[in-house]
Amino acid sequence: MNAPTPAGGSWGRVEFYTSFSLLIVLATVIGMRLGFESVWHLPTLDLDLSVIALALVLASFWLARHSRRWRLAIVAFASATQLVPMVVREPVLLLPLLGALVPVGILMGCLVALSKKDTGL
Repeated sequence: MNAPTPAGGSWGRVEFYTSFSLLIVLATVIGMRLGFESVWHLPTLDLDLSVIALALVLASFWLARHSRRWRLAIVAFASATQLVPMVVREPVLLLPLLGALVPVGILMGCLVALSKKDTGL
């Protein structure tokens, strides 16, 4: 079986390994959340969405190994299935999430700058 190969260039390798690392973290977090379901009861909607998200994340290692668009879509869906139900139930959780956007925005700016480094801009 051939291992997936990252897209050409150093930026392609960074994106490839970063997205797969993020998928591993998401699978771990969702799996732990489902594992603790017997201790802390999850609402039915959360449980159903978490099971679907975990199945998609695990399947993405094979299904989305060559498609950046699919990997990012699966990451976005899996993240949303974990965050949106909690924020709807407890709106106060939105404040720390908004605060977390600051370092994420800085990171995204740095990644964009690194991606343009090779183009001479």
